[in-house]
Amino acid sequence: MKTIKLFTLACTIVVFATACKDTKKETETVTETETLEIEEVVAAPKKLSITLSPKSGSNVEGTINFNEVNGVVSMVGTVTGLEEGEHAIHIHEKADCSADDGTSSGGHWNPTGQPHGAWGDAAGYHKGDIGNLTANANGRATITKTTDEWCIGCGDDTKDILGKAIIVHIGVDDLKTQPTGAAGARIGCAGIIE
Repeated sequence: MKTIKLFTLACTIVVFATACKDTKKETETVTETETLEIEEVVAAPKKLSITLSPKSGSNVEGTINFNEVNGVVSMVGTVTGLEEGEHAIHIHEKADCSADDGTSSGGHWNPTGQPHGAWGDAAGYHKGDIGNLTANANGRATITKTTDEWCIGCGDDTKDILGKAIIVHIGVDDLKTQPTGAAGARIGCAGIIE
């Protein structure tokens, strides 16, 4: 009888120890999974800075900075050498600023086939339709834009700004004339290349 009790007690200890060991493994697995999820959420920000070059005989220069954090891209830029007043600024199809008049950058970036318009217009707008910036009496203008409709190097053709160009125009974008907004000559160009 003592042998049966000892055998039963030994079996109970073995089962309990094995159950605790399995529970510990599950706990460790959950902890590792939670850590991985946190690492995915806290992705490193993506940043790039581009320099505007003068086109069409202008003196336009500037720097445009892009920063992406958690799927939201911020664009902050300063442009100098402008005439006082409003000037259109767009993202164009190709990061090619080789032509003296900036036409090597192609047309407005429009990956979704929408009409030209004001950003956010229900009637449609190009992903490159940034709008206008205003130069002061010294010819200096700043621009700030934040959107989740762009990305930096994500590979989504409808959002990825890499391989495109920023163009500053001599005139104002009227936000309605198709397909360009009647903004006139291209006076500044910068290729968005990583």
